Parts: sequence; structure tokens; C-alpha cells
Amino acid sequence: MKFLDLAKVYIRSGSGGGGCISFRREKFVEYGGPDGGDGGKGGSVFAEAVDGLNTLIDFRYQQHFFADNGQPGMGRQRTGKDGEDIVLRVPVGTEILDEDQETVIADLTEVGQRIELAHGGNGGWGNLRFKTSTNQAPRRSNPGQDGVERTLWLRLKLIADVGLVGLPNAGKSTFLAATSNARPKIADYPFTTLHPNLGVVEVDGVEFVVADIPGLIDGAHEGRGLGDLFLGHVERCAVLLHLVDGTSGTLVEDYHTIINELEAYGGALADKPRVTVLNKIDALDDEERAFLRDEVQAAGAENVMLMSGVSREGVTEVLRALRAQIDDGRLREKAKDEEPEPWQP
Repeated sequence: MKFLDLAKVYIRSGSGGGGCISFRREKFVEYGGPDGGDGGKGGSVFAEAVDGLNTLIDFRYQQHFFADNGQPGMGRQRTGKDGEDIVLRVPVGTEILDEDQETVIADLTEVGQRIELAHGGNGGWGNLRFKTSTNQAPRRSNPGQDGVERTLWLRLKLIADVGLVGLPNAGKSTFLAATSNARPKIADYPFTTLHPNLGVVEVDGVEFVVADIPGLIDGAHEGRGLGDLFLGHVERCAVLLHLVDGTSGTLVEDYHTIINELEAYGGALADKPRVTVLNKIDALDDEERAFLRDEVQAAGAENVMLMSGVSREGVTEVLRALRAQIDDGRLREKAKDEEPEPWQP
């Protein structure tokens, strides 16, 4: 299935049915009176996060979603039938944006979350509603309320605990393949990874989810390479795993490139906890490892770890460091949720 994380949809709720003008006409009944029924309510448009989906590919083939209109009222005090609602089934982690692609309408992060995107129009009143003591035979009814028409954007942000960042060919896909059952494409040329991949990693009996995104290059925030749009998939992560290619001749420049791109992306991404790892150490001797590690730490990284995704050297230690950061992040979120709201007079 092709991965798609951005889709544009056009929705419209149903209009309400018009009220009916009708009078009771029955043999031997001299004063029948009004008996026009109300119109039915128009259908609404909802979005619901469901399990089992991890892409927005369904919205590439269908972009228009129109709910049914309510049926008009009828005589004998009969109310028109309500229009059927429409539910957009989206993956967990989908953001719903307004037409400007900036205003967030909803963020569906849990299975079963549902939001109404367009409310159906109310049905109009029939002439029975307008009967009064001074107006025994009203010839008046209300039209149904018009539906709501909107243009929306759906943006999927994968939900993972760890996000992999680094230059192309830094070894991100190799690390994911070595630590999980995910099988991302691995090759010796840049931009092998063209869309995000998820893998479930286990260490010391504890599982967490790792997201691998396409590599970043200098100027990605300006659209170079594959751009920085895929960074949205690591916004929800508790910690970032920054992989630095130990065999690169421009080690410090590579490190600063990723840091600069994270800062240029904005938001809180640059402030997330990071675990910096010097990768591909299987091609380095002990002296080179120590020298390059000191270089990266002098460039601003803290507690640089050593790892080789191919030989699996140092992989377990890295996973344990990630797990510790994830646990700390969850404790911070729990403490934040339990904080009492400030008292207001």
C-alpha cells in the first residue's frame, strides 16, 4: 500500500428538508385545520480515528464527501426523514486542518475519537407549528437550513516513541531493520528511504515504537532533497535518535546540519530530548572511535554513544538509553496532567 500523509477533502453536510403546508381534509370534518409536518434534519459529516489504518491513501481516490439532505415534511403531521451522516475513517494520529493548512481543527490521537466537521441543517417547520388562537389556518412554513460546505486538509503524523533523524546513508534504516521486524529498503545510495517506516523494538522485555524518516540534507527546510515535511512524523516522539555517520569525512558539519534543520523546522522539535550516536563504528579502530567521539561532543553533543547497526555492537546500550528517555518523558507528561489548575478569583 502506498504511503500518503497529506490529503485534501471537500465536505458538505446535508440541508434540512422544508416544512409542509397542508390542511386536514376528511369527510364529515368541517374544520380540519393545519397538519403540515416538519422537514427532516440534514446529515452531518464526522471524522473518526480507527484502528488498522496507517496511510491516507483512501482519500486520493475520493475527495468529495456529501451527506444526504433531509426530506421535506408531509401532510398528516408527518416529519421528513433525516439525512444519513457520513463518517471519514482516518488513521490514528491524523490532524484535521482548515483550508489555510495552518489552523488545526482537531488532532485525533486515540482510537475511537470522533469530531463533527460539518453540522447538518435543521429541518423547517410545517404550518402546524404556526397555529395560534388568532391564526387557525396558517399558510406559512419554514424552509430547511442550508448545509455547511468546507475544504479541509488531512495530515497524518505517525505516533511513535522514538524518531530517527540523520543525513542520508547515516544508517537509520539499517538500525531499524537490525532491532525490529521492519524491513525498510537499504542501499548504498542517498535517499533510499522515500517514506516513513515504523518498527516495534524490544529491550529488556519492554517494547516501544521507532519511526524512520527520509534523510535530511542542508537546506531541507527550503525544499532541498525531500524537504522537511517528514519531520512532522517525529513531532509526537518522546525522544530523537540522532545518527551520525562515523565514516564521513565531515563529521562535525554533518552533526550541525541536522541540528540546524531541526531548529529551522520550528516548534518544539529542536527542544526534544536527543540521543546522539556515532554509527558505523565497525569500520573504525579504537583510536579513531575515541577521536571522533570527542569531536562530536566538542561540537555540542552530550554523552555521544557508539554503535554499529551491521555488527550490532552497542545497539543494546542505545536501546536502553532510548527507553530511559521514553520513561522520563512519560513521567513528565503524567506529572503535567496531574498539576492542579491555577486558582482564579
